[in-house]
Amino acid sequence: MKQTPVFTAKDLVAGYEKKIIINGIDVVIPENKISVIIGSNACGKSTLLKTLARLIRPESGQVCLDGKEISSIPPKQLAKILGLLPQSPVVPEGITVSDLVSRGRFPYQSFLKGLSSQDYEAVEEALEIMGITELADRSVDELSGGQRQRVWIAMALAQQTDILLLDEPTTFLDITYQIEILDLLTDLNRKKGTTIVMVLHDINLSARYADYIFALQKGNLIAKGEPSEIISEKLIKQVFGLDCEVIKDPVSGSPFIVPKGRHHVLA
Repeated sequence: MKQTPVFTAKDLVAGYEKKIIINGIDVVIPENKISVIIGSNACGKSTLLKTLARLIRPESGQVCLDGKEISSIPPKQLAKILGLLPQSPVVPEGITVSDLVSRGRFPYQSFLKGLSSQDYEAVEEALEIMGITELADRSVDELSGGQRQRVWIAMALAQQTDILLLDEPTTFLDITYQIEILDLLTDLNRKKGTTIVMVLHDINLSARYADYIFALQKGNLIAKGEPSEIISEKLIKQVFGLDCEVIKDPVSGSPFIVPKGRHHVLA
């Protein structure tokens, strides 16, 4: 297993246009694991991820890699360590799959020089990992939503970073593609040792695929730990305002949330 930089945040306060969304959060990302950030809409999940990725400058507090503030790390150097797949990325018009994936090699390229043999190998490996080698010459515009998401993840993989951040990688995908994407990311974590941090909406998929969960409520971190340790009826009520029962997932053994609602309750 490769040595991954220690990725932490301390007393993190962040937001947009003077509006504070993240309130003094402390985070230590488990190395070589899959972590998932959960919470209701507008609770600060994406804001936290973007602040960890240096897309948002914190109002106060620190985000550090191996004890060094990421704000002090040169952009190209940081991009060799930390990869990001934002929510709903924009596809350049007419670009092919291989060309888009090759953009992940930007941190390794010298000024006015094209792709090296090592760059091409990294692109080919990323295409193979995501199972889209046969799509290499296709225009991204022609692809389905699930195929596009694979291409974007392949671009992030081509960076060959130790840490990969993904903001809702399964949004707008049907259940088949959701499982496919999460299985592929799990393969990447297990085989390459890549530390993965994701924002996911689906609590049951979060509990199944996460090694570790961070639960947010109104910008505060209210629980963290392994799914089996922290997922409970009380936590789901506190985070989502939802009455539920937590049972054992018959497939994975992870916690499984069964919403109660106001109808369809057995007498």
